[in-house]
Amino acid sequence: MNSNEIEIHKELKKYFGFSQFKGLQEQVITSILDRKNTFVIMPTGGGKSLCYQLPALIQEGTAIVVSPLIALMKNQVDAIRSLSSENGIAHVLNSSLTKTEIAQVKKDITSGLTKLLYVAPESLTKEEYVAFLQSVPISFVAIDEAHCISEWGHDFRPEYRNLRNIIKQLGKVPIIGLTATATPKVQEDILKNLDMIDANTFKASFNRPNLYYEVRTKTKNIESDIIRFIKQHKGKSGIIYCLSRKKVESIAEVLQVNGISAVPYHAGLDAKTRAKHQDMFLMEDVDVVVATIAFGMGIDKPDVRFVIHHDIPKSLESYYQETGRAGRDGGEGHCLAYYSYKDVEKLEKFMSGKPVAEQEIGFALLQEVVAYAETSMSRRKFLLHYFGEEFDSETGEGADMDDNVRNPKHKVEAKEEVVKLLEIVRDTKHIYKSKEIVFTLIGRINAVIKAHKTDTQPYFGSGSSHDEKYWMALLRQVLVTGLLSKDIETYGVIKITQEGLDFIKKPVSFMMSEDHEYTEADDETIVSGGKSSGTADEVLTGMLRELRKKVAKKLGVPPFVVFQDPSIEDMALKYPITIQELYNIHGVGEGKAKKYGSEFVALISRYVEDNDIIRPDDLVVKSTGVNSANKLYIIQNIDRKLSLNDIASAKGLSMDALIKEMEQIVYSGTKLNIKYWIDDMLDDDQQEEIHDYFMESESDKIEDALKEFDGDYDIDELRLMRIKFISEVAN
Repeated sequence: MNSNEIEIHKELKKYFGFSQFKGLQEQVITSILDRKNTFVIMPTGGGKSLCYQLPALIQEGTAIVVSPLIALMKNQVDAIRSLSSENGIAHVLNSSLTKTEIAQVKKDITSGLTKLLYVAPESLTKEEYVAFLQSVPISFVAIDEAHCISEWGHDFRPEYRNLRNIIKQLGKVPIIGLTATATPKVQEDILKNLDMIDANTFKASFNRPNLYYEVRTKTKNIESDIIRFIKQHKGKSGIIYCLSRKKVESIAEVLQVNGISAVPYHAGLDAKTRAKHQDMFLMEDVDVVVATIAFGMGIDKPDVRFVIHHDIPKSLESYYQETGRAGRDGGEGHCLAYYSYKDVEKLEKFMSGKPVAEQEIGFALLQEVVAYAETSMSRRKFLLHYFGEEFDSETGEGADMDDNVRNPKHKVEAKEEVVKLLEIVRDTKHIYKSKEIVFTLIGRINAVIKAHKTDTQPYFGSGSSHDEKYWMALLRQVLVTGLLSKDIETYGVIKITQEGLDFIKKPVSFMMSEDHEYTEADDETIVSGGKSSGTADEVLTGMLRELRKKVAKKLGVPPFVVFQDPSIEDMALKYPITIQELYNIHGVGEGKAKKYGSEFVALISRYVEDNDIIRPDDLVVKSTGVNSANKLYIIQNIDRKLSLNDIASAKGLSMDALIKEMEQIVYSGTKLNIKYWIDDMLDDDQQEEIHDYFMESESDKIEDALKEFDGDYDIDELRLMRIKFISEVAN
């Protein structure tokens, strides 16, 4: 080591207590000490902040650190103050300070005590601050979270755009840009905007080998799946990301009801609650935080063991940032995302109100997320390729940590198809995005293709022997192998590379794997690792049906009055053995459980014992009674004999939805007296006729009743009569 190196190692030990630098830190620090413009791209947890903290502490003057988040600045200032006996060594300058505090900050800077000054970009635009900073020695300006400069980043902030002009006013000071995530496009944007094309650039690998990536189909039973996943990771810390505040609240509630310690976190909560919830998570008073993306910036919790995306994020950068909060200590980190194309369409709808340029960017970024979710190639290779990094999916570190690699999809030879695809990109002269390329292959016309007269070309439709999904999957894989490239500047136009041109001349084998099909699964299946585990025990179902018949006969009512079929099937899936557990069965409320439950749980209990059945206690997902407010309102106002139309409109429900709610109420065992409403619709004889029908009938299906009465009554009349019948006879 030369004397300079020995010096910075000494300072590292003195201030931070480390004897070794991590990764690229030493090279970055040397570049800063040489007063060179420096650009650092380092994934979360790679030790970015030390890169500017150490040189600031050992240089003359004050370093200005621009950061977008007040909470983050505060954490960092506290951390640096803990390294020194002087409180004034680091300060924050932002809108939260009083006049007296501002005077103190200025005094400490002028006297040369302050080494690091954290500012929000807005504060830097204030003329008084700029004038003051011009009068004191500045060592350098560090711009943290530099991707905020780029519209292509996942967190664009317009106020970042003007930083360059302000820094110029401070004289000739070196600039250090730092970001934890940046595609090649964003990097270029940052360098251009800060006018530091000449910067020394340091880029650490984005590979996090200890993270396991998995994408599952988002079914209606996603909550059960999440609960089961968390219970398999009992006592471990995790974060669940949702896109809306409402979803955050409801998922946190479902988890709490199911015995998982969880708290919500989103921008709608007041600052005190947010800070409290964050601390509870850091101090391990709770295991899980359910959050919008407002959470996690600067969360230095090293042992987050899983990150779940309830909703797919808007860009791969966000996804990388958020999953990157798992396993920072190098231990296990499971990244599980739920995907359904419906969610993507929802996000596209949100975007449609924005300016066109923003929409274009938003769509382009979202399509990358879709490609990531649907691809069947190594997810790690796909992600790293997006960040401009090569990865060998055979020998790379962490190569098998991914659901696609562990459960490989079928592969087929696609050499000739690749040639066909490359020729079309070449012959259409690089004007099209993926969609139009694929349409040209399968021979589908849209406005763009028509405008360019591509549909009149001899190659139009030359790939029609395969469908759109096939070509989309192939195009993605060819992109990752580098035979094609996507030009982000022009929102995703596809171009052929030199390697692609060589491939056309001399094709070699190309094994393609088929994309995943993420179809919406039906309600009753819970997808976990691709296997459906939602099948009821048929032997027990038979026994429960027999018992239901016996109970019904004794009471002189039809069997469906006791429990409906879905309830019986749910019992045979979840094996409830106490009245308490019976409350969690589909369509069974407290009233019904108490009235009919004892014989049923006794039977199930014997059956479980006789057959050594291991009960899936994690399958009993308790609902939060989210609709309970609605239910309460309906029950109370029917008691007051309010018109059903008024009840429906007060709660913003259609008549159909209100009747559905009422059906759930009576089928769970609560009485609803709607005679006052039915008396206005049907006379006593009509009511008696329908009542007798349900009494004699084998089933309570409305279709059967409609057939039986052959147009005498409409569907709403029959449904309301069924509610009255169940309420009187069963409850």
